[in-house]
Amino acid sequence: MSNPVFERMKDDRGYATFGPTGATKTDAPAQPTYATPSADELQTMYSSPSATTADTGRMTYDDVVVRTAIVFVAVLAGGVVGWQVPALMWPGLIGGLVLGLVNAFKKSPSPALIIAYGLFEGAFLGGISMYFNDAYPGIVAQAVLATLGVFAVVLVGFRSGKLRTSPKLNKIFFIAIGGYIVFGLVNLLLMAFTGTGSMREGGLGLVIGAFAVVLASYSLVMDFEFIKAGVEQGAPEKFAWYGAFGLIVTLVWLYIEILRILSILRN
Repeated sequence: MSNPVFERMKDDRGYATFGPTGATKTDAPAQPTYATPSADELQTMYSSPSATTADTGRMTYDDVVVRTAIVFVAVLAGGVVGWQVPALMWPGLIGGLVLGLVNAFKKSPSPALIIAYGLFEGAFLGGISMYFNDAYPGIVAQAVLATLGVFAVVLVGFRSGKLRTSPKLNKIFFIAIGGYIVFGLVNLLLMAFTGTGSMREGGLGLVIGAFAVVLASYSLVMDFEFIKAGVEQGAPEKFAWYGAFGLIVTLVWLYIEILRILSILRN
């Protein structure tokens, strides 16, 4: 698929142009003349290092790492507050959901909104983690370590080339996500209107939790693919924020699912 940015920058003949839209050869200004550089100047130019992606304002892996760290710090800050004030769990959940949808559908990333998402999501995670830790002491540390372990395994598998996405797997993934969401909504409605317990308990809860962890792991592979494609295709530097946002969303989901599984096992 061609880059939409480049598509908008083509002239009538199909060549890339970085000048004003619609400019042609006939309306271009006269070319200025330049002095011929000396031999020493040419040698200096040839021996200079080539411009890197950072020099040209393009997305790099370091950009993604730095921005992911910034959003992660925002999640930690919100988590500390949520742990101390568990009542913020519900505002954090609602705010995180709203900002998550807004960021997901924005055509251009907004660093402020992505960081705000991290703060709200952190408040939610802090509150729910405190409740789980009170019920099952030490479970939060176990869930954090397990989440980092899954992340490390997926990253190593992706770097080695053993884990990759494909159009067929992507279709299966999105169908599975749809089924997972429908199941979650039905479960909530049954709990709210019939007074029955959650279906995410016992053996069925473990199966659903394991299924969700597999989906979240594949989502991580998709995040890595997005970042890799952005760097290789020379995406603008600002799109590193989208890479960071995707990683944090997936890690939050993975942590919650692992927390559920551990609570079932501890129960």
